[in-house]
This record gives sequence, C-alpha cells and structure tokens, in this order.
Amino acid sequence: MSANPRLDQLVGEVRRQGSMSVEALADRLGVTVQTVRRDVKQLAEQGVLSRYHGGVRLPSSTTENIAYLQRQLLNEDAKRAIAREVAKAVPDGCSLILNIGTTTEAIARELVRHRGLRVITNNLNVAAILADSADCEVLVAGGVVRSRDHGIVGETTVDFIRQFRVDLAVIGISGIEQDGTLRDYDLREVKVAQTIIAQSREVWLAADHSKFDRRAMIELARLDQIDVLYTNAAPPPPYATLLQEAGVQCVIAS
Repeated sequence: MSANPRLDQLVGEVRRQGSMSVEALADRLGVTVQTVRRDVKQLAEQGVLSRYHGGVRLPSSTTENIAYLQRQLLNEDAKRAIAREVAKAVPDGCSLILNIGTTTEAIARELVRHRGLRVITNNLNVAAILADSADCEVLVAGGVVRSRDHGIVGETTVDFIRQFRVDLAVIGISGIEQDGTLRDYDLREVKVAQTIIAQSREVWLAADHSKFDRRAMIELARLDQIDVLYTNAAPPPPYATLLQEAGVQCVIAS
C-alpha cells in the first residue's frame, strides 16, 4: 500500500483489467487525465506499472507469459468484440486453423453457428467449444498437452499441421514490437504457429490493444506475413505506418 490511496486504487484497477487506457482510468477514478498521467509516470518509475502509448499495463516478462486464468479475464470485452468481427468475415464452408490463446477461444465461441466449417486446432479448449456445433468438423492435432492452458505443442503437432493446406489461419500472439516482429514465449508453440502460417492461404492475426509494445522473447513472424489484423483500437505510432508498409489490412472492432 502507498501513502496515496488513489495510487492503490489505480493499481488495483489495472490489476483487475490487465491493461487500461488513461482515459478509462480517469473516468473510473473520477479524476482528470492529467492527474492519471502524473500518477502513472510515478508508478512506472517505481516499476509498479508499465506504460504504453495511451495506456498502462502490469509489468510483463519477456520470458514468461501471464498465467492462463488471468489471461482469460484480461480485456474480455475487447476479445469479444474482435471475435465477433472475425466471425463475421469467416465464410461458411471454409477450412481454417485456430491456434492457442484466449482470443482464439473467444473466436471459436462466435463460430459455433457457422455451417460447414472444417477447423484444425492445437487448442483443446477450442476443440471443446466447437465440438458442440453439429455442422462443424474439428480435427485436433496430436502432441504434448500443456496443462496450464490445454495447448498442444511439439514436433508431432508440427508434423500434423504440415499435412494440410487451409483457406484461413486465425492466430493469436503475445506481443507485437516496433520492429514489426510478432513474438511469443514458448519455442514449441512458436514452431507450431510458424507451420500454421506456412500451411495457410491467408493469415489473420487477432490481437487486442495491449499486445502492441508488449515484449516477448521469441520471434514468431513478421507483419508482412499477415494479411489482416483484427484489433479493438487504432494501433499507436509507429504501427499504423508499419501495417501500411507491410500491406496488412487493419480491422478495428468496436
């Protein structure tokens, strides 16, 4: 606890949400945006929070992701909005791959009423969601199941994915950096995601606003390997320029 109760409340709000914009914090705390910016600057200097363009998040490690149960709760509204936008663009009767992540799980929930889908996944949670759809064929990759999030990884998973050539890959990511790299934490998961990209005719990236400027250790891909980015807010500088240069269509879900 700090000597300033407002700072404790600010940290508590960010801890519950995972990341928040300065404007949202000002509204929640009933203070001005300028006050929040001063508070955030102080907390960032103390290492309590990390700043990004227009907002603040919990400090993150470059070597280890946030716990799965916590990630399920982070930016839920943003993930649902992105999932709805992605689902609207997925045509009936297509083949697609959904990889590991809470955003792809949100997308799976929005796809249960689609018709004639053939979905390949290395995410047992996605498989369980879509198994309830009588008009969707689900193919589950073999490999090592990670207990923390039910993701399937490893060389067996890579070999399984290589058998297919699908219409769409819809992938999540842990972080997007200002050099245009897409990054994640687990090398085994990255190898599978790279194979998914290679075996897909079109690649869609689903990433909420908190993924910009978030650092992770392992390079998964670059923006020019992506066809469409689905996010929930306008990308901060320099990402709009990077996306344009890479030829990536950016769809902002409201």
